[in-house]
Amino acid sequence: MISHQHVYDSDVRPSPLRDAFKDLYRYRALVRLLVGRDLTVRYKRSLFGVTWTVLNPLLQTLVMWLVFYHLFHFSMPGRVPYLVYLLSGVLVVNYFSQGVAATAASMAASASTLTKVYVPPVVFAFSAACGGAVNFLFGMVPLIAFMLALGPGLRWSLLLVPVPLLFLLAMIAGIGLFLATLVIRFDDILNLVNVLLMLVGYLTPTFWVVTIIPRRYEHLIYLNPLYAYMNVCRYLDYGGVAPSWICVPIVVLTGTLGLIVGLAVFVRRWPTLAVLL
Repeated sequence: MISHQHVYDSDVRPSPLRDAFKDLYRYRALVRLLVGRDLTVRYKRSLFGVTWTVLNPLLQTLVMWLVFYHLFHFSMPGRVPYLVYLLSGVLVVNYFSQGVAATAASMAASASTLTKVYVPPVVFAFSAACGGAVNFLFGMVPLIAFMLALGPGLRWSLLLVPVPLLFLLAMIAGIGLFLATLVIRFDDILNLVNVLLMLVGYLTPTFWVVTIIPRRYEHLIYLNPLYAYMNVCRYLDYGGVAPSWICVPIVVLTGTLGLIVGLAVFVRRWPTLAVLL
């Protein structure tokens, strides 16, 4: 006697985390559209338009260069020009800070759309994180120009920069999604986030070098995962001292786990948060 076992749709246990990744792939065209719209709308009434994506990190770097190099006579050990060292660090810090802040605010900023039409909320969060990646790539233009003009020239390893960039994008999205669950409830969380991001930027060797830290405290710098990303990106940009072996595992783990944990927390809490928009 042959028995037939019927499997109904309701028998299949949903996987919110897997569905979120499917939504990102299914709406990838919308993600690209939102990233392009953000860039054009942000600079719609400005004189230089999208050029500000290059001018912002460049002007910030020049100000820091004047202060720390000319006023405080801060110099780099080795033959790496301080301007190249500085801009390469500014790009990473700006990418992280702008991406996390934009992703954290994405749900509240898109409330009018989310309450009217069905769009997976992770699409808005991920597009906000991708906006920072686009700014980073634009910022590579003056960095390449400085490396050609001041040294040390171009390296083939520049082609590998997108690898840590993708892991950093994953970490940004994960942290931003986690913070978005708090911002929906408490608007002033964004003010606290901006202060913490500024603190992280100063604790990362953007304009200073690790050698100024006493050797017995150097291991503490790895508590800041952004240092690992900056170290790897700088090595791929212009070479110099190879990053410590621990930097690569930190990049892979913080990027992968950051996205998974942040996304898991967000999709679990979203049903109760959606009514607050």
